[in-house]
Amino acid sequence: MKRLAIALACGTMLAGCQTMGQTAPEVAAAPAPARVDAGEQQIADLLSRMSLERKVAQLVMPDIGSITPEDVERYRFGTILNGGNSGPYGDDLAPAEDWLKLADEYWDASVKPLPDGEPAIPVLWGTDAVHGHSNVIGATIFPHNVGLGATRDPDLIRLIGAATATEIEVTGIEWTFAPTVAVARDDRWGRTYESYSEDPGLVAQMGAAMIEGLQGSPGAEDFLGYGRVAATAKHFFGDGGTEQGVDQGDVNGDLDELMAIHAAPYPVAIEAGVSSIMASFNSINGTKMHGNGPLLTGELRGNLGFDGLVVGDWNGHGQIEGCTNSDCRQALLAGLDVYMVPEEWKPLYENLLAQVRDGTIPMERLDEAVGRVLRLKQQLGMFDGEVRPSERPNAGRWDKLGFAPHRAVAREAVAKSLVLLKNNGVLPIREGANIVVAGSAANNIPQQAGGWSITWQGGGDLTEAQFPNATSIVDGIREVASQSKVNVAYASDTASVPRAPVDLAIVVFGEQPYAEFVGDRKDMVFRDERGLELLREYKAKGIPTVAVFLSGRPLWMNREINAADAFV
Repeated sequence: MKRLAIALACGTMLAGCQTMGQTAPEVAAAPAPARVDAGEQQIADLLSRMSLERKVAQLVMPDIGSITPEDVERYRFGTILNGGNSGPYGDDLAPAEDWLKLADEYWDASVKPLPDGEPAIPVLWGTDAVHGHSNVIGATIFPHNVGLGATRDPDLIRLIGAATATEIEVTGIEWTFAPTVAVARDDRWGRTYESYSEDPGLVAQMGAAMIEGLQGSPGAEDFLGYGRVAATAKHFFGDGGTEQGVDQGDVNGDLDELMAIHAAPYPVAIEAGVSSIMASFNSINGTKMHGNGPLLTGELRGNLGFDGLVVGDWNGHGQIEGCTNSDCRQALLAGLDVYMVPEEWKPLYENLLAQVRDGTIPMERLDEAVGRVLRLKQQLGMFDGEVRPSERPNAGRWDKLGFAPHRAVAREAVAKSLVLLKNNGVLPIREGANIVVAGSAANNIPQQAGGWSITWQGGGDLTEAQFPNATSIVDGIREVASQSKVNVAYASDTASVPRAPVDLAIVVFGEQPYAEFVGDRKDMVFRDERGLELLREYKAKGIPTVAVFLSGRPLWMNREINAADAFV
């Protein structure tokens, strides 16, 4: 079933409709085609009745941490977002109920009637639900993309997308900035774990499956309907190929060769019906992507045929030569449709408005970008009945947040994502064995969840309390061990041995959580030696060991692999 019906005929009032830049007589005199697309008629009608101020506001995306519902009512922003550290009412640890409450408040503000019959356009909320609805306490957390790529199971990825979409809907949000379809080629890059693989073909396959899970399949009855949300393929393009793995850095080389690797997932994502594509922070041969007209318009629109919404990344337009966060017509002219301007939205809005008025931004380009925003909202059914977020079918269904079937999918994904690099006969663990689980990472849910988990960087001061229903590694081992008559002791960071004979030690260690540039590295050496020390201590006591390494990327682990009897 559809969440909302989409197309609304404008009826006889369209006879006098005009788009900006056209004269009314020309529109009135044009003969109606034999078959009129009612959806496009609706877009044309809305554009013809919107003021210049409201049109410009459709292209401005502030962060919820810098705007109030009163700001939304006054300016009528087209879209809003919550950044990695932004939560309702200034609380990034806010309960799920507050997310839905705020969604209603922004929606209500955006649809308040305007004078002179001007249409009130509902606001669209986007969020970084990159491995589940991971900003929200209680949502199901799935493995990051690097783990999902290891599963090589697109059907499982579709299930994860569908589960994530449902949980996003629970909180009243309609759009996610996922999946990342970067092709990571230098693992020093701090976003490597957001890449499914270094193989463009596998990235394309997994990315398309996630898009289909989030949105449904084009032409299907539920496409962008009930149980689905709009997806975003990101970041176009080259984010995984920067020099020395530097986040937001330079990608250099022959353009055709670069596109063959780093743009390869996008035709597949477009075929899968992806609603939006996010421009990348990086440069291609010295030109910042947010201002790269030949690529954003010539390649993406022209050669690849994408006709959806192009959205910017966090102040990415401000990195264009000659631009600032608050002044950048170049991005719009290059092909960007929506500016992600978290805090400096007001001066950017005022500058864009002035630039349209003085002709430095053509009205035709403004209408084109606004039309794409409206079209996405139309596809989501946002113009039919103006249904508040809390009145939608999944909204407020708290039983579906961290839903048991979703957690079962997450468990399957974890199991299939594990990579066994070594096993000298100690696995599987025999029935009745006595084992010790060691290492602080074995009992650290925020660490095993990684970055983009509740907060932008993850980890830090987060505790188990922010991950209700989650299971630590040691508790998971205990749960399974109880069914196999395996005795489990936990030794934390010491190599202590219980009094009873020990048949095996499982040592859990790994990277601390990080996101984006904070995770950039100069080399691939893992220098935290606590896990290595534990492995060596148990080995000295004659106890076989299994090393379990938590990581967002491959790292140099020769010492740990050599010290362990099995390595996962």
